[in-house]
Amino acid sequence: MPSDEPFASRPPAGMSRRRLMAWSALAAAAPLGLAGRGAPAAAGESPDATYQRIFQEALSADPDLRRYAVAGREFLYRPRQLLVARPDVQRVMVRLRGYGHPATEGPGFGGVARLHFAAETDVPSVVARLRDPRQWPGQAAPLVQPHHALLGFGNIMGNPGGPPQVAGALPAPDPARAGEGAGVTVGICDTGIWRHAGAHHPQWLGGSYLAEVDDEDAVYVGADVLALQGGHGTFVAGVVRQAAPGVRLDPEAALNATGVGDEEMLVAALGRLGPQVSVVNLSLGYYTQDDQPPLPLVNALAGLPDRAVVASAGNAGSSRRTWPAALDRVVAVGALSAGSAGLAPAPYSNHGPWVDACALGDRSSTYVRGRLQLPGQPTRYFDGFAAWAGTSFATGHVAGRLAALMTSAGLSAEAARAALVAGPRWHPDYGVLVA
Repeated sequence: MPSDEPFASRPPAGMSRRRLMAWSALAAAAPLGLAGRGAPAAAGESPDATYQRIFQEALSADPDLRRYAVAGREFLYRPRQLLVARPDVQRVMVRLRGYGHPATEGPGFGGVARLHFAAETDVPSVVARLRDPRQWPGQAAPLVQPHHALLGFGNIMGNPGGPPQVAGALPAPDPARAGEGAGVTVGICDTGIWRHAGAHHPQWLGGSYLAEVDDEDAVYVGADVLALQGGHGTFVAGVVRQAAPGVRLDPEAALNATGVGDEEMLVAALGRLGPQVSVVNLSLGYYTQDDQPPLPLVNALAGLPDRAVVASAGNAGSSRRTWPAALDRVVAVGALSAGSAGLAPAPYSNHGPWVDACALGDRSSTYVRGRLQLPGQPTRYFDGFAAWAGTSFATGHVAGRLAALMTSAGLSAEAARAALVAGPRWHPDYGVLVA
């Protein structure tokens, strides 16, 4: 039962944080409602298969999302946008006019400029042409890329491989572990936090974060009907606190309730993290064109000194690098499954020598109240707890244990990160085992 990813329209530039959250709720509601009126499940179709199908329908229905679909090189991106390193803007604009693709410069982010095409343009082809060194004799090719979309990590390209399952309440926290992570704040850039998380989960989440309206997860598409990833951030928050019951949290919205965002939204969420945050949890990620490091994230993470960043390796069962997990100094986390023979690599987990750590991906945690309705499948009713699986939740566990290591050994975030990844690798393609 893998876990987390998917679609969304892009908000207008300059939107306030409160209006951005309202936009996210509408963006999540519209495509899911469209998908929900689609064909019911075929005879014998599993809930996971239905969940995947509805998700793909939502992606296809989103007018502000494009898919580059060459096998093994897939990625999602925003249409009519090109991101360019600032020193390269003028020569790229001149070259684009020569190609017959004139562009105008709009508001940039993450230390890069953003160019807009007036008409629909094959952005990946433009990027490939601009990156070709034969186009630039005697000079370096410019640094350019699409504006990639990102997803809460699950199965195909990171989307949820299956829905959460109903689970019973967690046992109360062990008082003997209250000091684990005490004094450490973990930033969680995700779908945000459920408005009632602290009140509904007083033992696990109550008093652990500062409730702010613009950090709220939209959660629902209407009444108490859950969006496909509504509550994902609340689930991750509970996983972090189970791993280190003493930590404080700083939840920030980087994805909408369907689990989709883009590089601009993630950079903005990172920029909103409070100065007290020393560990950053990113249970999300994406593929890029030609698997190149994403310019905005490289810049944004370089601007987070003295912080340890932990990110999901992805759930596509592939060795292909995902970002930001594959960036230097980011702890990339894969997932394991428990079986009769003990722990084994989860079949959905991405893997490779670039993965730094691994942990159990199948977890139960704090969740939201509501009902998940998939066409042709029984309605699932949640009362604040769920079971879910994916590298998202392995990542939350590693982030929490990293915070606990900081307190137990008196280490800075950077020193704790270095100590954690220096341990013996459980497997060459899965990194250090974090129990």
